[in-house]
Amino acid sequence: MADRSRTQRLLMLSASAALVAGGVLPSAPAFSAPPTAYVAAVTTAPAVEWVKTTDPPSGITAELPGKAQVRKASIPTAGGETVEGRSYGLEIPEGAIGFTVHDIPGDQLSLDEAIQGLTGTYKEFGGEPLTSSDVKRKTVDGRQVIDARLSTVEHDQRLVGWVRVIADDDHLVQALTLGPEAGEKTLKETHERFVDSIRIP
Repeated sequence: MADRSRTQRLLMLSASAALVAGGVLPSAPAFSAPPTAYVAAVTTAPAVEWVKTTDPPSGITAELPGKAQVRKASIPTAGGETVEGRSYGLEIPEGAIGFTVHDIPGDQLSLDEAIQGLTGTYKEFGGEPLTSSDVKRKTVDGRQVIDARLSTVEHDQRLVGWVRVIADDDHLVQALTLGPEAGEKTLKETHERFVDSIRIP
């Protein structure tokens, strides 16, 4: 699996306990570029148009800074059943961004396990260990939410990001943003706008 691009790797992330972490990571060239080249690319990038992205089966929507790619994110559970899901994500100048909708009631899985599944499984797909910090639990629109900051190293470059996991009565939603630390401020602003746009019917 080491030859998979980071985009494929994150799209295919799966936690053996019963969770897939959905989203997208930039391709290898995006993360292997020198930080100065990355900063220049961000500062000269044209303004992007945010696009409302809808998961048709659930009606869940989120705004993303561009047109997302969609991938199936079906996963096996510990009981041998299959949980259907879809991932929507794209590369952006700051890194990558995306969300996954799993067709399983959010209260059937621990949100902490969702974070652990993401950080633990990332390494299985060829990445360095992904660590979480600044974990915060709260309620948003009556739903349990957990937010965490992420960090890892790829090609001697430090990456940072954020993940939000939302437990709904019928779905588990995971929103992820990740990119080089050189653009952390812009990346965080992008993530905050992204998660604020998530709507669950």
